[in-house]
Amino acid sequence: MNAAQTPAEASAPAAAPRDQYVLTLSCPDKQGIVHAVSSYLFMTGCNIEDSRQFGDHDTGLFFMRVHFSAEAPVTVDKLRASFAAIGDSFHMDWQIHRADEKMRIVLMVSKFGHCLNDLLFRSRIGALPVEIAAVVSNHTDFAELVGSYGVPFHHIPVTKENKPEAEARLLELVQAEKVELVVLARYMQVLSDDLCKALAGRIINIHHSFLPSFKGAKPYHQAHARGVKLIGATAHYVTADLDEGPIIEQEVERVGHEVSPEQLVAIGRDVECQALARAVKWHSEHRVLLNGTRTVVFA
Repeated sequence: MNAAQTPAEASAPAAAPRDQYVLTLSCPDKQGIVHAVSSYLFMTGCNIEDSRQFGDHDTGLFFMRVHFSAEAPVTVDKLRASFAAIGDSFHMDWQIHRADEKMRIVLMVSKFGHCLNDLLFRSRIGALPVEIAAVVSNHTDFAELVGSYGVPFHHIPVTKENKPEAEARLLELVQAEKVELVVLARYMQVLSDDLCKALAGRIINIHHSFLPSFKGAKPYHQAHARGVKLIGATAHYVTADLDEGPIIEQEVERVGHEVSPEQLVAIGRDVECQALARAVKWHSEHRVLLNGTRTVVFA
């Protein structure tokens, strides 16, 4: 009991935490959107905890993310049903999610495991609001590492001949496990146009540079040969245009002339992990909205 409390106040049970939700939306920009959303939340007994919005003059679109709590128990299905009329009236692309619901994701990896290990660890300690449903790889190198985290490991080899079958297995896994996001944690296979379309807006990749520089093999050795002064990494959504998808996050580290190619690789691993982890976190918290070939990130 503190000095300002009476004995009755000190012994009273703590108020039960209120249910928390996140509403995201995009629509043609016009007057009345914020008023309509806030009025809806007020009329349904909800309280705004945090709200961010952005009007893009280039595209004429309006973007909004609202974190709100419900005074009385309510299901997310009821919220969605009651908000639908407002969404329709403003031609919104909108979603409502529980704020405490962890997003189910699949990690994909090939021969480089730094991003995989980083995401597994961040998930275990609660630094990422995700549930890793499985790890998929075209090699078996990290089966033991993944097993140590208690995560299912799926070895799906990929060749020119079996690529359609391999991608079909991946889609079956995504559907069976109710996966909302696929993360390419240095997965070194080009995905087909059909797979990119099937999972549009639901695949994040990490690229080892500021796009589109230094594509292909040994990017850090290419960077060293060009005498770069900044090492960068870019996390972006995957599209049918290789490494050209909407950018979510970028990270850089300044380097000097004395740094060797091997040191660049080590520095690059760190910036890749940082950029990818932030992109996954922001996506899983519903902070990223697609805006054509760009993104709006309410970080």
